[in-house]
Amino acid sequence: MKTNIKSKPKQKHLGFKLRKNIPIATLSNYKLGGKADYVAEPKTKDEAITVLNWIEEQKLPFMIWGGGTNILPSDEEYKGVILHPKFEELSVSKNIITVGAGVLVADLLKFTIKKKLSGLEWAGGLPGTVGGAVRGNAGCFGGEIKDNLVSVTSINIKTKKVETRSKKNCQFDYRQSYFKKRENKDLIVSARFKMKPGKEADIKRSIKEKVDYRNDRHPLDYPSIGSMFKNVPWKMVPSKYQTQLQEVVKQDPFPVVPTAYLLSECKLKGKTFGGAQISEKHPNFIINKNHATAHDVKSLLFMMKRAVQKSFGIKIEEEVIILS
Repeated sequence: MKTNIKSKPKQKHLGFKLRKNIPIATLSNYKLGGKADYVAEPKTKDEAITVLNWIEEQKLPFMIWGGGTNILPSDEEYKGVILHPKFEELSVSKNIITVGAGVLVADLLKFTIKKKLSGLEWAGGLPGTVGGAVRGNAGCFGGEIKDNLVSVTSINIKTKKVETRSKKNCQFDYRQSYFKKRENKDLIVSARFKMKPGKEADIKRSIKEKVDYRNDRHPLDYPSIGSMFKNVPWKMVPSKYQTQLQEVVKQDPFPVVPTAYLLSECKLKGKTFGGAQISEKHPNFIINKNHATAHDVKSLLFMMKRAVQKSFGIKIEEEVIILS
């Protein structure tokens, strides 16, 4: 005699990609961290709004995740949703590029070479996504993401409305923006950049110069999340140390003292804690040398801050996002 066994009900189609019980290390450049209960990966604005409504209905905490190139994850399990958008639009009209927030900066630069458009060469070798670069007004080699930016389109997470802001209304400052100030209140969808026609060979060469510079000076053979601390604005340097430091001042894009120099002067190169190490190649990097934990990295961060405060009277500020 056969027994009727009820089959499990099929999971309701959510309208977006949702993965469960995901190791955060697979999303992070640092290759460390606990697990996340959920990872949602919307590809369009409509999917993103559906995700946000679902998160609200489920009453779950969430965090927005780009390329994972400037986030120090936690060692603990994340009981919520990592919102990892896959907005990958990439188009051009009248020298204005529209690029999705999920596009890697490296892929945007390849596009500018192909289309012979100049203006973003300074970003050669910049890791992560365009959305992350906009949020933090990423910059290097005298350039910043705001320089060529026209506007940013985002979703207001509370109202679910799509909003477009001009560069002025994005409130850009040194490694700062409207979106960074309003953490987890806006989801960047895309950005528009005004470019200039250029020669393909010149654009390619200029980008390669920046990439080569990074490869030569940065410890890219181990997992890391880039520079851990912002450079120090010259105006923040105590007067008693200005004579000592004035020779190392650089434009970034205003006068700053490189934090890497301060850390080097504090003799911190090569210092280790657990599996983490302050890079011998570039002391503003902490590398994951041997199965480091977030606790290991945080211990070195504390050491670095304390040493610079003691030696130069300067309180250095993290450039990366630290998840507790």
